[in-house]
Amino acid sequence: MPAPRKYDQETRDRAVRLYQERRRDHGNESAIESRRRIGELLDINPGTLRGWIERVEVDAGVRPGVTSEDNAELVKLRKENAELRRANDILKTASGFFRGGGARPQTFLIVDYIDAYKDRFGVEPICRVLSEHGIQIAPSTYYAHRSAQRVSQADWDDAHLANQLADLWRANRSLYGVEKLHAAARRAGIDIGRDQVARLMGIAGICGVTRGKHKTVTTRRDKTAGRHPDHCNRQWDTPTRPDQWWVADFTYVWTLMGFVYVSFVTDVFSRRILGWRVSTSKTTPLVLSALEQALFTRRRTDVRFTSTGLVFHSDAGSQYTSLAFTEALIEAGITGSIGSVGDALDNALMESTIGLYKTEVIGQNARSWTGLRDVEAATAEWVHWYNTTRLHSSIGLLPPLEYEADYLMSTAFPTGEVA
Repeated sequence: MPAPRKYDQETRDRAVRLYQERRRDHGNESAIESRRRIGELLDINPGTLRGWIERVEVDAGVRPGVTSEDNAELVKLRKENAELRRANDILKTASGFFRGGGARPQTFLIVDYIDAYKDRFGVEPICRVLSEHGIQIAPSTYYAHRSAQRVSQADWDDAHLANQLADLWRANRSLYGVEKLHAAARRAGIDIGRDQVARLMGIAGICGVTRGKHKTVTTRRDKTAGRHPDHCNRQWDTPTRPDQWWVADFTYVWTLMGFVYVSFVTDVFSRRILGWRVSTSKTTPLVLSALEQALFTRRRTDVRFTSTGLVFHSDAGSQYTSLAFTEALIEAGITGSIGSVGDALDNALMESTIGLYKTEVIGQNARSWTGLRDVEAATAEWVHWYNTTRLHSSIGLLPPLEYEADYLMSTAFPTGEVA
């Protein structure tokens, strides 16, 4: 996956905000030095930061230039012109392909046309333009024709048997597991083996009820939301490379303006904090933003990075089991993992990181935090120090970034010889 071309808006806003606050607090410091300091804290090129600052000033009317609103309108007009040109090109190529005749071309001909020009125009734009000009076809119709194939008799038999078993399972209050459903099927005259029942139950997505044990709930969670299995099982020494397991959690900080909440995402292998967010609300965006920043951090610095297969472990808080967060994991190809409710040991590594944060940052100034911006600025400095300088006993008394660099070097030159 190529590196992203730009930073997310939240990162841009935060960087500008920290720069403006530093300018107010350090009046004798030059603008160049302020940009350098903030850029160093957030790992952002000072030149990039300067562009963001100037954009904010233009939009605020304190610097001449084209505002974001005017620029957005220009981009919109250019996009519309590009779409019109593409639509004209589609109609020109289609008229030559179908050679007139008045009647709607047969579907297989339309599919052949889309196959011929999809790399140039894209499937959806072609379908939209053709439909707008009387040749009705939906993208789903095209894909259905492309994927159509003859179903084998064995697949048909499996489908019918799976449906029979599902009906039988529902008839028994959706309670039966493999053993009982197999017996019920035999009693109903269905000639089927136990292993076949187990396989078809998996295909049908049905399973037997299991008895749960009562647990004391210490995490606020949504009881109606689904939750991921625990793929970590406290085996924090398992990962052998970066981006194999990530862990996450959030904590609260009391300020004079009320509580603020701080979320983190940490790489288990290197202990590097990849994403963090400070907010006055402990809803899903608090943890979702930290995940998005972690993904952006990796994609920006490593074009080979892929999140597919990565395990993301958290507690059972409603923020991590919400539909929006679950969809974000699925979209990124990440496997969710949730520890048992009420057991802090199931997320012990993240509890340790937050403990360090509370001791090394919040505890040092416990009674004088004024609000979100105060905490955000301190957190930015601490995360930068934590990743680049702080020594961690769990990774051989090295900083996380150095530990990752050593790993990359060892995998690039496994014999220890550098050309």
